Amino acid sequence: MSSNFDSNWPEPADANNAAWNALVKPANWRNPEPAARYNLVVIGAGTAGLVTAAAAAGLGAKVALVERNRMGGDCLNTGCVPSKTLIRSARAAAAVREAGRFGVRVPAGVEIDFAAVMERVRSLRAAISPHDSAKRFQELGVDVFLGEGRFTGPGALEVGGKVLRFRRAVIATGARVAMPGVRGLESVPYLTHETVWSLTEQPRRMAILGGGPIGCELAQAFARLGTEVTVFHSHSGILDKEDADAAAVVRTTLEHDGVRFQLGVRVESASRDASGSIRLGFKTAAGAAEHAEGFDTLLVATGRRPNVSGLGLEAVGVTFDPQRGVVVNDRLQSTNPDIYAAGDVCLTHQFTHAADFSARIVVQNALFYGRKKAGALLIPRATYTDPEVASVGLTQRTAQESGTVVTVFERPFSEVDRARTDDEGGGFVRILVATGTDRIVGATIVGPHAGDMISEVSVAMQSGIGLGSLASVIHPYPTLAEAIRQCGDRYNRTRLTPRVKALMERWLRWTR
Repeated sequence: MSSNFDSNWPEPADANNAAWNALVKPANWRNPEPAARYNLVVIGAGTAGLVTAAAAAGLGAKVALVERNRMGGDCLNTGCVPSKTLIRSARAAAAVREAGRFGVRVPAGVEIDFAAVMERVRSLRAAISPHDSAKRFQELGVDVFLGEGRFTGPGALEVGGKVLRFRRAVIATGARVAMPGVRGLESVPYLTHETVWSLTEQPRRMAILGGGPIGCELAQAFARLGTEVTVFHSHSGILDKEDADAAAVVRTTLEHDGVRFQLGVRVESASRDASGSIRLGFKTAAGAAEHAEGFDTLLVATGRRPNVSGLGLEAVGVTFDPQRGVVVNDRLQSTNPDIYAAGDVCLTHQFTHAADFSARIVVQNALFYGRKKAGALLIPRATYTDPEVASVGLTQRTAQESGTVVTVFERPFSEVDRARTDDEGGGFVRILVATGTDRIVGATIVGPHAGDMISEVSVAMQSGIGLGSLASVIHPYPTLAEAIRQCGDRYNRTRLTPRVKALMERWLRWTR
């Protein structure tokens, strides 16, 4: 990030942050003396790097782990852990606000203690940090080096003036915020998902650039906590990669929570007026120039880019692209056969669980001449708005783009008893099968706990269990997951053709 940004949003100097930093970026850390040669050198201590290092060390390999910033990467420090902690507080606030729908009268004047909300975020992050700490990995037998790592030649990497020699290496440097080309952005105090956790005072009015998962999750969370939020997004809808109907359900709820949207616009400039308020200039889809002003906080959530610069990849023949990251084959091997990559630095799906399983592939392939393929991974995804959106495999749009002919089976939650008792009937389960079969090729769920529910469909797809067979799986009643079984029932009813029905009726008449 720029120095302008960092100077405007310093980290709170509290006990929680002190404990967190002592674990994941200890100031008194002394790098060990390098071994003569390592079986594996791992660059980057985010999810992919940590899983790779721990797994390899557990198998008896001599492993070095290099990290230039904080152990734990995006997930622990600036992503999954802090964001889901904030979302939980926001959901509690929404539950209080909506309690009247359930006959629960909450006294007027309930207030949000924003400082306490953010303190809880920092506290939970510090509490989870030991699992990713430098000390823990040292105890696992990994040589942990804190500092900038850079390839210097075949089989060699330099960090802190020391040369680490290796048989195999893994690039797991993750990704960073992709900054948009907005004129004047450096002149305003902007936030990103990496540093929004430094806030201790509640923003009054927040502008968010980007309507993807990060932008939508944080927009809803801040709106529920009482901030006036406006989201600017270049597409006509939000959550572009998701099922359009599911995204529309999420948008309706966000608008109910007070989030405002400027969709189909291109933000071109940012500035501050005489009072210090932030002003954004943008163009609409029709080409009209407009502006919005009065924001005291700007949050940039326009995507992420792989960390490939400054690694000396040219020196070891590793091909990379600044936008797509390290170029790898299906075994996650780079153009240098001794160097592999895992996680956000090379994957299209930038998720913690994708990084985890790509790391497992790399350990097998790099150390044991394995032939595991990343293309065989079935990777679900989830956005933790309320309602959540989760999907696996194809959507109707991607099925059409790939030329896959599908039949859709859907169950709206408005027809599911548990959703009705919980007053959560706005979403649905939508399952796609290859037409003419019950082979599941994709699914989308939008509703409460969608991120948990999608795993049942993932198991079915991974195991080759058809949608018809899911109809025979007994689900507890009443649960939201019954909607998955009910999609199976709908599929099975399609097998009751007029001919089959006529034969059954004839049989029943004969057996009277």
